[in-house]
Amino acid sequence: MCGIVGIVDEGDVSFPLYYALYALQHRGQESAGIATFDGQTLYKAKSQGLVAEVFDKEILCGLQGGTGLGHVRYPTTGEKIPENIQPFTFTFRGRKVALAHNGNLVNTISLREEYEKRGQIFCTTTDTEVIGNIIADEYRVSEDVTEAVGMCMRRLQGSYSVVMMFDDEIWAFRDPLGIRPLCIGRTETGHVVASESVAIDALGGSFIRDVRPGELICLKGGGIESHQIAEASHRAHCIFEYVYFARPDSVIDGRLVYDVRRRIGHSLFEEAPVEADLVSPVPDSGMAHAAGYAEASGIRYREGLIKNRYMGRTFIMPNQKDRETAVRIKLNPVRGHLKDRSLVLIDDSIVRGTTSRRLVNIVRDAGVREIHMRIGSPAIKAPCYLGVDMPTRAELIASDLENDEVCASIGATSLHHISITALIRAIGIPEEDLCTGCLTGKYPLPIGKEHCCTREITCVAKHYQAGLESFSGE
Repeated sequence: MCGIVGIVDEGDVSFPLYYALYALQHRGQESAGIATFDGQTLYKAKSQGLVAEVFDKEILCGLQGGTGLGHVRYPTTGEKIPENIQPFTFTFRGRKVALAHNGNLVNTISLREEYEKRGQIFCTTTDTEVIGNIIADEYRVSEDVTEAVGMCMRRLQGSYSVVMMFDDEIWAFRDPLGIRPLCIGRTETGHVVASESVAIDALGGSFIRDVRPGELICLKGGGIESHQIAEASHRAHCIFEYVYFARPDSVIDGRLVYDVRRRIGHSLFEEAPVEADLVSPVPDSGMAHAAGYAEASGIRYREGLIKNRYMGRTFIMPNQKDRETAVRIKLNPVRGHLKDRSLVLIDDSIVRGTTSRRLVNIVRDAGVREIHMRIGSPAIKAPCYLGVDMPTRAELIASDLENDEVCASIGATSLHHISITALIRAIGIPEEDLCTGCLTGKYPLPIGKEHCCTREITCVAKHYQAGLESFSGE
């Protein structure tokens, strides 16, 4: 899971890119980068750290040009080394190119070996560089971006939303299953493509629509071009975008994430009602779920844990020791709300169980009498290979433990996960168009020896072009 953004505008884009990346900071906290083009020169700045740590006014003023893209990284493939920080930039056939990627390929190793046998030298350990090599290799022959992306979609297996800068144009495309989000917006003097609609909101822009799965778009001065490169029999939108990843104020594939999570809260009460004094969220990821639970149950909503806003997400920190340390300083109990109370404590998910165990200990030490854990995702039983840091079943507490055993392990009075049926109903997308691999062990594409429910993907050739004012995507 990473955050990407590309902008074409009449003025310099460095500050708008900065604001957009700030809005996408929740999608990656390891590193940040920006590349811009002013008609002659490609400028770039990137480093490890948060957006506000990597960039300052002097750096942003040095990133000149009306075309650019940016990236915030949460590593799922590739080491935590400076060489892997995106965007990647290079000059090819006289064109200035920058590339950034959100997602995770499952055939990186075979593709990399193929290109190495042909003499290609790789400078990073990321799958993004593989995408760049396929595009460059095909562009060398065809000198056509649409042909190069078409070759990518035929060769890549996995999840990918990609934004590329080719001189003064921004090209962006999304995998045929639509696993990772990508959307288009317009600003007062230009247009933008980004992982989530909140990046468009941060620029005072207006949301146009989501990039379709299998679609390639081009942003340039005259408007927006669209090429439908591939279509799938069914899509595979990541179910966890709605549960956890996306900001609640984002619109992902036509669904306002906050409303999805509020409906999840309703279903949690309907499936596992309990008498309690308070409903309290684990901030921030459980807040919309808890609001829905309180709304449906009539139990008073009260914050029992206060978040240190200067802490990042513990779930996407690089190792377990860091996650455990972060929980201790990230959340502090409001003892006056909790002492001698029966509490419904609502979180988005339980992954390894260590964070939940520590949360239960925190509120119990504050004097809570009963702790009824309600979780906004079904039990996570299988790894994710498509962009989430859940690499092995051994790390997942629910992989080999029943619900009662997990409840005892984390020390709660009771524990209930939302059912898959209720979660799908809350999202409002048919199950056959969602990826539920981490919940069911059934994946939407072939991955090693895992069970697969493969979608058929067909290459198509559809193209249309429209000015900004008339572009609706239909």
